[in-house]
Amino acid sequence: MTNVYRLSRRGFCLCCIGATTMAATGGGWLSPRQSFAKALGIVEMIRADAAKASIKTYKLRGNVAILEGSGGNMGVLTGADGTLLVDAGITATRPRIMGALASLDNAPVKHLVNTHWHFDHADGNEWISREGARIIAHANTRKNLMAAVRVEDWNFNFPAAPSAAIPTETFSGEKTVVLNKSTLLLKHHPNAHTDGDIAVTFAEANVLHAGDIYWNGIYPFIDYSTGGSIDGTIREVEAILSDADDQTIIVPGHGHPVSNKSELRDYREMLVAIRDRVSALKRQKRTLEEIVAANPTAPFDQKWGQFVITPAFFTKLVYEGV
Repeated sequence: MTNVYRLSRRGFCLCCIGATTMAATGGGWLSPRQSFAKALGIVEMIRADAAKASIKTYKLRGNVAILEGSGGNMGVLTGADGTLLVDAGITATRPRIMGALASLDNAPVKHLVNTHWHFDHADGNEWISREGARIIAHANTRKNLMAAVRVEDWNFNFPAAPSAAIPTETFSGEKTVVLNKSTLLLKHHPNAHTDGDIAVTFAEANVLHAGDIYWNGIYPFIDYSTGGSIDGTIREVEAILSDADDQTIIVPGHGHPVSNKSELRDYREMLVAIRDRVSALKRQKRTLEEIVAANPTAPFDQKWGQFVITPAFFTKLVYEGV
């Protein structure tokens, strides 16, 4: 992986955790407790870094595109009904987001879908809302944005979002939106990355935005503090696989933004194998430190463990859920 993910207030400082961990140990890992300590005070660093982020545009099929570089991968649907975004990125990248959107279509942003509440996906809610867009999200995303939330795995307290950033329209199971001659299916995938994850399918283009249920080529973060789980992640990846076919373009929340069913299947196999390895060690009454030392992720680290969430930290996240 060569891209640098710049995550803000609710993005949980993923890139800096990995970078700080590796730098502090000369290529090794800090303990989970040490890593958490390094997370403190990092939010403003992330915001400052995001202010310099470049945005890369990927045109997919029809009038669907992806913007990469502002937190999570952002979906774009253009047309006469106004531009629709899937996720809002980080506010500091607003000028470059607007430039990228203008290169696709000059229509104003009228609709925004949040795949979940994390700030690398919802920081831009406020400015996009003030531009006149309505915000659609799962009810739990609205709940999490409205409240002060503590994420234990980052030892960090996140304040409630501004009122303008709160989703104006919510749903609980599935919702269909028809815009720009496209049919969008918004589907809740419970207790995966968070308790409010949704996937967005652009039916005619056969493009599926999976949000942070899927991290392409990197170990994922699981937010247990707001309802995420390793078993739920695996279950909902399997659900997305069932909804896709071999021609579906699958967009991950992080990692290279253009993926497919085969790569998502590899991701699922990695999650299952590591979950089973960590679970077996935990049943043997091994401590977390002993399990980390056993390196249960070793067969997968070269492909999945080179960025963002370190093997040791991902082992800790899986340990919490088995």
